[in-house]
Amino acid sequence: MKKSLTLLLVIAMSCLVGAACGNKAASPQAGSAKGADMLSLFPKDTRGLLVVDVRRIMQTEGAAKAIKDNEKNEKYVKFVQETGIDPQKDIFFFAGAMMGDLNQKSPDGAAMINVKYDKARLLEMIRKEKGEFTTADYNGVTVYQFIGEDKKPMSGVFLDESNILAGSDAGVKKMVDVYQKKADSVVKNPEMTSLLKGMNTSAMVWGGVAVPPEAMQKASSQNPMLGAFSNIQSLLLSVDYKDETLVTEIKAMSPDAAKNKDMADTLNGFKALGSGAAAKEPLVGQLLSKIEIVAGADNVKLVARIPNELIQSLSEKAKAKKTEPPAEPKTEQQ
Repeated sequence: MKKSLTLLLVIAMSCLVGAACGNKAASPQAGSAKGADMLSLFPKDTRGLLVVDVRRIMQTEGAAKAIKDNEKNEKYVKFVQETGIDPQKDIFFFAGAMMGDLNQKSPDGAAMINVKYDKARLLEMIRKEKGEFTTADYNGVTVYQFIGEDKKPMSGVFLDESNILAGSDAGVKKMVDVYQKKADSVVKNPEMTSLLKGMNTSAMVWGGVAVPPEAMQKASSQNPMLGAFSNIQSLLLSVDYKDETLVTEIKAMSPDAAKNKDMADTLNGFKALGSGAAAKEPLVGQLLSKIEIVAGADNVKLVARIPNELIQSLSEKAKAKKTEPPAEPKTEQQ
């Protein structure tokens, strides 16, 4: 009897601390989660997703240099001081999702930031930047409502000690429902799980979107040049950095091998048009030479392998153009 009572007490305590009987989905914990763990809170009707490994990006040479250049930047220093968040140490992942019918003018969407943060300090900063905001209760969760930079209503939730949600009100609430196990996650969506199998989830940036058939058909009807693209069913993206080379891959999934060849030919044609600028700017030619477009039986793949040296040269060129004085307007005599 005593053993049974002891067992019941242990189970009850486990339920209270959420170790065994909690009603929440396992959320990705800042510092230990992996990229694929970000999907655990995406709702079943997710149609597109993007995951960014912020921590890995911050550890690259380019990011370290950019941060060092910004160490004396007033806005950067102010952000760290006011939020207590060091982008190099405290932000781990950013993940975004598009949900529902993507043919809508404003489909539902939400983003999740996996981060170590101080809620009180963040709220104070938001008040300073955005002014006062309203709050509403949603199944025991406080939803902060405000107007975004595009003048559209936005909602935000401090989900737990590792994750912050922000986006459309409906999108944020869908993720809360998954967190509270009141709705299924994206892993119950066969179309998206099929896409996930083709995604490079170990890359620094990865994602994909299920393309609405109507969208491609409408685009191709409006522009005959896009006819070869009408069979695209989904798009997959990955960006990684290996051996001092930035590798970007975009894969358009299409079941028609003949149209895939047409699509690749069209893209290579666009690439050839851009090569004309290489005569004036050699860096453009170098960049185009790093892009490869290949057609397959069920996809067209575009891969760009850009070495760090070329990235730096392009960056320096862009900075130089910014500092150039504006050209004087030509007069009629000129």
